[in-house]
Amino acid sequence: MKNKDITAVITSFRSENKILNCIKSLGRDLKIIVIENSNDKNLKTKLEEENSNLECILSEKNLGYAKGNNLGLSLVKTQYALIINPDAEVQRKALDNFFLAARENPNFAIIGPYIQETKNNISSEEIKKGSYPVQSVKGFAMFLNLKEFEDLGFFDENFFIYFEEIDLCKRLIKNNKKIFLDTNIQIYHAGGTSHEESINSEMEKSRNWHWMWSKFYYKKKYKGYFMGLILTLPSFFTSFIKYLFYSLIKNKIKKNIYKMRFLGLLNSYLLKKSFYRPKLI
Repeated sequence: MKNKDITAVITSFRSENKILNCIKSLGRDLKIIVIENSNDKNLKTKLEEENSNLECILSEKNLGYAKGNNLGLSLVKTQYALIINPDAEVQRKALDNFFLAARENPNFAIIGPYIQETKNNISSEEIKKGSYPVQSVKGFAMFLNLKEFEDLGFFDENFFIYFEEIDLCKRLIKNNKKIFLDTNIQIYHAGGTSHEESINSEMEKSRNWHWMWSKFYYKKKYKGYFMGLILTLPSFFTSFIKYLFYSLIKNKIKKNIYKMRFLGLLNSYLLKKSFYRPKLI
C-alpha cells in the first residue's frame, strides 16, 4: 500500500488560517479533496494553484460537517480515505503507520490516530504503542476502509456538527464492523479553532446551539423521544437558569452561550431540523 491508495477529505468553513498547514502536512503524494462550505472562489483558486494534487469543491452554502464529508467521500476513488479537520496536522510517519495498522487489521472500518495536544512529536516512552479495538474514535481524523461502508453509508446528515462521528461508530459496531485506535499514528489537533478569527463570536453561538440540538437528537435516535427528554432536561433547565442569571449581571458572552444552548435543545425537542447557521457578513 502507498499514499496513492488513500484520499484525504477536508471539510472546511472559512478556515484559510488553519487549512494551509493541514494540507502542507499531508504532502503531495496523495489526492486531497477539500469541501469548502462557502462560495470562497479566491480560496479555491489559491489551494488548487498551489497544490496540483488537490481539488476544492465549493458548496456555496454551509452544508455542515456530516453532509460536507459525505460529499467529499462520494468523490473518493481510492480504497482508503482520511477524514481530517482543517485544524489538524499529520505528524511524521503517520501515513506509514496507518498502512502498517491496515495490514495488521485488514477488515477494519475505521482506524483512529493518537491525539497530540502539542506539535512536538511524542517519544515512544510516553504512550502505549500499537492498535487495539475501541467502540468509537474522535472525528477530527479518521482513516476509513471504504468497502466496509458499502451497505451502511457514511454520516447521518441530520447532524450539522457534533455527535456525527459517535453516531457513525455506533452504527458500525451494531453492524459488527471493527474500529481501532492506533497510538503509533500521531496527528496534532488544535481543536475548536478551524475558522477565521473574525467570525469567532458567531461560530461560538453556532457551536453551542448545535451541541445541544445534536445531543437530544442522538439520545432520541437510540433511546426514544421520552428517554432522550429525561436525559437532557437537566441541561435544558440549567441553560435557561444560567441565561437568566447572566442576563441580570449583564455578562453578554455567557448570556449568549446559554441562550443558544437553551434554544438548540428547545428546537430539537420540537423536532425541528438543525437549521441554525452563523450570521456572517
